[in-house]
Amino acid sequence: MFLETLFSFSQKLFEPVYNNSYFLKKIDWLIGIDIMFLILSTTTAQSDFIGYFGIFAILLTFVKLLTKKNTNLEFSVSDKFLLAYFVIVLISVAGSSLFYLSLKGFFKTITYLGFYISAVCYFKDNRDKIKYFFWAYAICLMFESAAAFIQNFTSVGEISGWQDTSRLNPEEVMTRVYGTLKPYNPNLFGGYLLACIPALIAIPKKWGVPLGILAAFALVFTGCRGAYIGFFVELLILGVFIYKALEPKLKKVFLTLASFCSLLLFLVIISVSALRARIFSIFAMRNDSSNSFRFNVYHSCLDMFKDNWLLGIGVGNQNFREIYGLYMKTGFDALSAYNIYLETAVESGIFALIAFLGFLFFIIKKGIKNLSNIYTLAALISIAGILIHGFVDTVFFRPQIQFTFWIMAAIIRSIDVREQN
Repeated sequence: MFLETLFSFSQKLFEPVYNNSYFLKKIDWLIGIDIMFLILSTTTAQSDFIGYFGIFAILLTFVKLLTKKNTNLEFSVSDKFLLAYFVIVLISVAGSSLFYLSLKGFFKTITYLGFYISAVCYFKDNRDKIKYFFWAYAICLMFESAAAFIQNFTSVGEISGWQDTSRLNPEEVMTRVYGTLKPYNPNLFGGYLLACIPALIAIPKKWGVPLGILAAFALVFTGCRGAYIGFFVELLILGVFIYKALEPKLKKVFLTLASFCSLLLFLVIISVSALRARIFSIFAMRNDSSNSFRFNVYHSCLDMFKDNWLLGIGVGNQNFREIYGLYMKTGFDALSAYNIYLETAVESGIFALIAFLGFLFFIIKKGIKNLSNIYTLAALISIAGILIHGFVDTVFFRPQIQFTFWIMAAIIRSIDVREQN
């Protein structure tokens, strides 16, 4: 393979330099620290600043591939689908009617995909360090949960209209927390908590359980209905895994306990008027303005897709907004498609969507194959929550969630590689 030959030649060429360089010998350590800082920065940093950590990880990995002996890129089936996705996006950008706007979005795509490759390269050589990254997410959750409780009990005000209050009594209006993530938005915060909470599975129970309870309350305080649905799916997957892992005599006890907890949760929901109104609004369809807004956006985006089904309009939210203006219903401007799958199809066409879904299929397949590994279980549940939330929102494209997604995917991918080898 060309890349293997290139890296082998370069590593042989730079071998004397590597052997005499303290920096190069510590390059894995530097990549690990960089990824750690990226995770921690998601709580308070601006999007661009988080992206710089991703870019730095890519640069360090490139140096590692060129200089560290026996280091190489290994492409699995999922990686080949991701490569196909990248090529299709590249062609889509080249053919976009708003090339320069789309080019900015393409640079973000390069950063995310390059970071994924960097994370895979790091984790497959440092599997024993994976636990520290789950601890980093635990620290983030502890910090954000504290912020959520403070915001909830001080009744922080809305920055914009985050819920339809036209049909609600005052006691049914929910205080929606948004943590410290930038830009401030409860849906982004809910999606972030949803993506990070499964990391607690991979740390000791004496820390994971209480932190999980606090983070679950914080997620409820966001009022993010998509995150509620995603969290239900995460709990369901975890419950199925625990049930299958139990001895037969304990399965009945587990089902009884799970039924009791479900009943208790239902009673809490119907007894807290604000929470009840928020959850039941999911089923209000057009009678809820947020739901109705999304339906209008979906309808307009489907029209966009029909007219650009082959290669899409080009990636990037600025590009999307310009084109969307030609299709939107009056008074219903939108920043995105509010569905990550529809967004992918609109931006890059049907084949990009197929390639992305192919990547997801094989990553999830690998995760299911290695469910006995606690890190894989945590990563798989995180990805499942993100993908479910993605049906009704596009906060996935924010760096706080997107980088988390690629880290979790890289963990699944790298563990699979190590077990095969």
